[in-house]
Formats: sequence, C-alpha cells, structure tokens
Amino acid sequence: MDENNPISKNLILAKEKLLPQEEMLEIRTQNAELIIGIPKENSETENRICLTPLDVELLVNNGHKVLIQSNAGNSINFTDKDFADSGGIIINELEEVLRSDIILKVSPLSEKEIGLLRGNQLIMSPINIVSQDQKYFRSLMQKKLSAISFEYLKDRNNIHPILRSMSQIVGSTSILIASEYLSNVHNGIGKMLGGITGINPTEIVIIGAGIAGEYAAKTAIGLGALVKIFDKSFLKLERLQNNIKHPIFTSVLQPKILNNALKTADVVIGAINPSISNRKFFVSEDMVKNMKRGSVIIDISIDQGGCFETSKLTDLKNPVYIKHGVVHYCVPNISSRVGRTASYALSNIITPILLSIAEAGGINNLLRKESGIRNGTYIYRGMLTNYEIGDKFDIPAKDFDLIMAAL
Repeated sequence: MDENNPISKNLILAKEKLLPQEEMLEIRTQNAELIIGIPKENSETENRICLTPLDVELLVNNGHKVLIQSNAGNSINFTDKDFADSGGIIINELEEVLRSDIILKVSPLSEKEIGLLRGNQLIMSPINIVSQDQKYFRSLMQKKLSAISFEYLKDRNNIHPILRSMSQIVGSTSILIASEYLSNVHNGIGKMLGGITGINPTEIVIIGAGIAGEYAAKTAIGLGALVKIFDKSFLKLERLQNNIKHPIFTSVLQPKILNNALKTADVVIGAINPSISNRKFFVSEDMVKNMKRGSVIIDISIDQGGCFETSKLTDLKNPVYIKHGVVHYCVPNISSRVGRTASYALSNIITPILLSIAEAGGINNLLRKESGIRNGTYIYRGMLTNYEIGDKFDIPAKDFDLIMAAL
C-alpha cells in the first residue's frame, strides 16, 4: 500500500479508527530508540563484555545508539576502532556512559558506578548474590532503577539462557584447567589428563549432573578420562547419561560411595548448587584429607558458597592454593578465562532482548508480554520485586504481577 497515495492514507486512518485504543497505543509506541551504555569493567580479572562489535552494528543499524567506554574490550582484542567501525560511540568518561537509558555490565555495579547513575534507568547485569549486602540493593532502589539479573532471566522455554550458556563454557573449561594443574606447567604432579595405551586413564569425579557437569563430562570423555558423576537427582543423572551417549559411572549422592570415589580421583569438579541441599557442603574437610596428594579440585559453585568445606574464594590473578596436599581452584568467573567466546555467548542472548525492548516500545511494554523478562527483573522503578532477595537481605518485596496490573 502506497502511504503517499491519498486513498491509501484514508484507508490507514479508517483502519486506525476501528482499532481498540490498546492496539493504537501499541502502534504508536513501537520501535523506541534505545541509548545503550557499556562501561569498562572495574575488575582486572573480568575480561568479558556484553556486546560484540557485530551486535553493536546490528543495533546501530536498527536506529539505536551504543556508547562504549574507551578500552572496554581491549582484554579480548576488541579495540575501540572495532566498535567505532561498527557504529558505536567511544566515550572516555565513565559518567557519560552511565547516563545512558540502558546499562549493560558483566559484573555487578560498584558503589562508585551506582553513585554516578542519573536514575530511572534499566540495568542488565549479574547480581552475584553471595558477595552482596543490603546496601547494594538499597542503593539501586534509591535511584528508582529497573534492574534485570542475568541469573534470574528466563527465555520463552522457561530456561535461564545466560546461566545455561556460561555453564556450558565453564564445564568444558574446568577440565582444561584441571589438565594444566595436573601437568608440570604449574608445578603439578606431571600427569596427563586422559589416557593412552598401557596407562590407566585419569579418574575424574563430577559432583552435579546439570549443564556444567554435562559439558565437563563430555570434555573429559573426549580426552580419554574415566568419569564418575554424582547428583542428588536420579532424573538428572538419567538425562545426562542419555545426552552423553557414552557408558559412564553415575550415582546418587551417597557419602560412602562418594568418599571412596574421591580417594582415587585425580580431579574433582564441584558443579552443583549447594543451596539445593540442607547440608552446607557436599564434600567435608575429612573427605578432602583422604584425597591423593597432587589431585585437583575445581569448585565451579564457589559463587554460590562452594561444594567443598575447604573451598575459599580466589580470582584469576591468584587462582589456586593447596590444602591437605590438594590443589584448589575456586574462581567464580571461570568463563572470563575465555572472555572472547563468553562475550559472543552473552551478546547472542542480550542483543535480541534489546531489540525486543525497542520493538515493544520500551521495557514496560515488554514486561507485560514476557514472563521470562519479568522473572529476571528484581527491581522495578525502585521497588524490589524478588522475594528471595527480600528474605535474604531483609528488604520488603512487592508482588510484580500486582505492580504491572496497576500500571
């Protein structure tokens, strides 16, 4: 239909008159222009970035502005020129980037960054709830922000897409890390992860049959290791066994069986969320004492409190320590070791959400339609809407559905 033709114009006007007011509002509010800010990560051990140059170009071509703080992607070889060539606007001052309508961060905002926000904005970032306190959430609420958590965000299939994607990366990478610390590279015992003819294969115990555990198992099996997997859920074990399509040892979490497996293990991967158990740790200090000298623990769940009683938080600059003769690797952001791959994974998930916000005419309209985005929203216009956070930090939370119904 030619909109410049007078007859066509009359038909369009007639059609709009017949539409309900809600649908006419939808037409008027579609394709909002977004101003997206990407500050440089404040942690020296965080290499990831939320948008790649390719997706910056996609957003710019759709009529949006992307402000990127200078050097934000340098650690994974995304230069300022790469972003500028894609249509991004390179900004030197952090404060200017933080005045954008939407802020994207791979790590939680620092106290300084929260102070520089202008308010009434949308924040998309992780929470890392174990390392937060009440002050953090109160500060965000005082700015009248809306905030979407990477951890709580769901897609239309009721799956946590960012957690799933990062878990895949972390699961595979954890085996490669274990290989490094078994070898002589980091003064390990000089053992190859895997196996060759005439030599017993490396034994790897994986605690947790979720996505991270599955990808750790696939990588270990591919290298020729002998894999044993434990989980509290028989259904998860069955699903993992079917997905791997390779005969492996599986067991529900029985302390005696687990303890016997740990005694002969070369590597133990902790890939289960401790919050699903009434026990604080799945592996006690006494169990660790019985492990072989020079064996390696990779505690993937350290950001949730850890699977091992001997675990303590480390970072990528000082990732390991030795206790009871066992190497402990307890880094919470393992995927930052492969920051470029992880950034592509994040960008693939975040970019469609940004485009959906624009197409809906803003985050408020999208929240009405998408339950997964609502699930990820823990603060809305300064009101806490997540009861789990409210209970943990003694902050009153409001029912999000009731808030949306009142708008």
